[in-house]
Amino acid sequence: MHIPDGYLGPKTWATCYALVAPFWWHAWRYMRTRLATMEIPHVALASAFVFVVMMFNVPLPGGTTGHVVGASLVAIALGVWPAVLAVSLALAIQCFVFGDGGITALGANCLNMAVIQVFVTAGVWNFGRPKDLQANPTQTFGAAFAAGYVGLVAAAFATSVQFGLQPVLERTADGTPLYCPFPLRIAVPVMVISHLLVGIMEGAVTGFAILALARNRSAISTDMQLAPRPGLYKSWRFWVSAAVVVLLVPVGIFLPHYFGAGDAWGEWSPEDLAKEARMAEPPAGLAKNADLWNPPVPDYAFSPTESKAVESVQYIVAAIAGVILISLVFLLLGRLQRRRLGNIPPPGTHAAG
Repeated sequence: MHIPDGYLGPKTWATCYALVAPFWWHAWRYMRTRLATMEIPHVALASAFVFVVMMFNVPLPGGTTGHVVGASLVAIALGVWPAVLAVSLALAIQCFVFGDGGITALGANCLNMAVIQVFVTAGVWNFGRPKDLQANPTQTFGAAFAAGYVGLVAAAFATSVQFGLQPVLERTADGTPLYCPFPLRIAVPVMVISHLLVGIMEGAVTGFAILALARNRSAISTDMQLAPRPGLYKSWRFWVSAAVVVLLVPVGIFLPHYFGAGDAWGEWSPEDLAKEARMAEPPAGLAKNADLWNPPVPDYAFSPTESKAVESVQYIVAAIAGVILISLVFLLLGRLQRRRLGNIPPPGTHAAG
């Protein structure tokens, strides 16, 4: 669901930026007074989780791929506004550093995954959750699974609508599409049906994780609904688990390769899109804007290679680099906020006296 540059015309991507901007603004206002507290590690961890989990591509019927987003878990565990901030930052790092998703399309990608998925998830969860999560594990899992499933499918549907409107909104005088050439009748069923399968994985990840948080008696509050306890970050089990997840990211390379799957639907190069759409050449607007941004580490690869082993190592290093960048951003924001509020002690420390 990472829409590349060139797929959306200016009418659409500008509208998406305008729609998502108020959510960014409110999320920042909500979080800015909390960035000097113990909530920094929670939101940073959530953003890093989203970044890494989206690197696990899985093959889908039809020869394409898809991935879990992780936004649903963050929305339930931390609340909607921390989730908007965490998911948006992960998408921004993926876009600017690794070229995963376009700069012009960043607003649309954040609207779909950091806003629509987050708020739909929260709505389904609040409707179906039990009052006592620990006493009703089956209902807890079911509500979290349904919330993750519906949230992801809603994000896929929004993405498909953005794709499908392009031939109507952005075309030449003779009707030739300038950007994404697939109409709604193609884009919607293809995107939604494929993500009905990915939604099962999103739901399972969300359900099992929320169930585990509830069983472990993690702190439950209005602002941070299922936030991990501070001691979590001192646990060797946590760091070992995190390392294992990062080391497993090459699965996102090998699984699609093993099953002969290609790129995710709607994320082709201009030439491959022309083949998929049976066009003599790529749409003019798409071809012009496809290479609008040259990221420092394109496609999570530091240098071209034919070796799967080298590619795997680069993928792991890219995952680690992304996590470090996200951590540094939140560390910087926290320090700036503590300075603004009068040097509040960093998370996990206590003022002298």
